[in-house]
Amino acid sequence: MKKPIVILSGSPRKDGNTDQLVGALAAGAKAAGKAASIFRVADLKIGGCLGCQHCLANAGVCRQNDAMPAILDAIRQAQALVFASPVYFFSVSAQLKLAIDRMFALLGEGMPGKRAALLLTCGNPNPQVTSPSIDMFRQIFAYLKWPEAGIVIASGLHKPGEIAGRPELEQARRLGENLCS
Repeated sequence: MKKPIVILSGSPRKDGNTDQLVGALAAGAKAAGKAASIFRVADLKIGGCLGCQHCLANAGVCRQNDAMPAILDAIRQAQALVFASPVYFFSVSAQLKLAIDRMFALLGEGMPGKRAALLLTCGNPNPQVTSPSIDMFRQIFAYLKWPEAGIVIASGLHKPGEIAGRPELEQARRLGENLCS
C-alpha cells in the first residue's frame, strides 16, 4: 500500500469552504485507494517556533509539548503533503503558519520524496490575491525539493457553504485521485 497523504487544514471555520475543498480532495484520494489523514490545525494546540533549534540537536524533537509531534510523525510517513487555508489579508491563516513554521524540526531529516499540493479559498473574487500565499508555498516546495502536484483556488467565497456546486470541488477531488499516481 502506498504511503498516506497528509492534509494540514488551517481554516478556523469548521465545515467551511476550505474544509469542503479538503473533503473533496480526501474523497478523491479514498476513491483511488489512498489513505488521507486530515489535521485541522486550528483545532489543535500548536505553539509558535521558538527559534531555539532544540529540535535540530534532538532528532526533530521540540521542547514544546503540544500537538506537533503527531503531525510531524504523520508527515514523515506521508508520500504527499497538502496545505489548505483560507486567505486572510493576502496570506494563509495564522493557524496554518504556526504548523508550517514548526516543520522546521524536520529540516535535519531532509524530508525527501514528498509531493506537495495547495488548496486555497478567499473572499475576494480576484484569485490574484492568493499570489503571495502561492509564492510562499512554491518557495517552500523548491527549498525542500518537493514536486508541486497541484493548486486549487476557490475565490469569491464569503459564507460557509458557498462553494457548493463549484468546479473547484471537482478539481480538488481529481487532485486527490492523482496526487500519488
